[in-house]
Amino acid sequence: MQHLMKSATAKPRQRADVRHFLDLSDLDAKVVRRLVDMAHAMKQAGRRPPPDLAPADIDQKILIMIFEKPSTRTRVSFDVAMRQLGGQTIGLNDKDTQLGRGEPLSDTARVLSRYGDAMMLRVNAHATLTELAAHATIPVINGLSDLSHPCQIVADLMTFEESRGPIKGATVAWAGDGNNVAVSWIHAATRLGFKLRLACPPQLNPDRAVLDWAKAEGGDIELTDDAPTAVAGADCVVTDTWVSMGQADAPRRKQLLGPYAVDDQLMARARKGAIFMHCLPAYRGHEVAASVIDGPQSVVWDEAENRLHAQKAILAWCLGVD
Repeated sequence: MQHLMKSATAKPRQRADVRHFLDLSDLDAKVVRRLVDMAHAMKQAGRRPPPDLAPADIDQKILIMIFEKPSTRTRVSFDVAMRQLGGQTIGLNDKDTQLGRGEPLSDTARVLSRYGDAMMLRVNAHATLTELAAHATIPVINGLSDLSHPCQIVADLMTFEESRGPIKGATVAWAGDGNNVAVSWIHAATRLGFKLRLACPPQLNPDRAVLDWAKAEGGDIELTDDAPTAVAGADCVVTDTWVSMGQADAPRRKQLLGPYAVDDQLMARARKGAIFMHCLPAYRGHEVAASVIDGPQSVVWDEAENRLHAQKAILAWCLGVD
């Protein structure tokens, strides 16, 4: 009886060293660099992590995954990543939880912190992540939000370096919507010291606050409305789908983004040997020509695979590996 009473009155787990992964802008350059290096090491090691990158007691750890949006790459890569590290996963969608039914996010964070060892969410609003992180005692990972997509960019940085060598000092060109993926590219360029040129229609520019942050932090970011100017001499050209899930203004967006389609003519403006990236899903004949995404300069399939290795690195770091 005494044992039961002690258990019932136990205090919540408190961890002063919780490592959330919400945005690359939250991390210093050393940590971002370390995450990319860890991702390279995870890939080289194969299905099991190198001993020095294996989280302690990983066979007893559980990753809780929650999806407010459908997912292919994020869902599968995180599930496989946690299993290859040696842990377990629980996958939920918004209909499986109380997140959309009025329960305070703070309550959800406290409860899930009692059940799992980390949580990864693919959400509509970035505020959902920050609210959960404010109350969770386990790491919260941004699998995608309306603001940013940092997991994708860790994989992209890794993919660039596999093809072109160290990214520091390189030039990356973005053509299209100044969306959540573009924002994480801005964060990455500022942290790792490469030039980022963004070509966006003015109506779809990245949020001014993100550009101001990059400027204050010394980032080498250029913004233009002319795709050929942005791509000229670039080492890498990146784009994304014109219409994301939940966006209702498809005809307007397609009209605005038409001049930013990545075709052979635009790729020819890049440096010889430049690579093409797209986080997928891709729509050939819209944001990218089939001859580009399926051509010799495309690294999108390596990029997709590298989501797995990047997720392993992110999970290991969140679970205490330095």
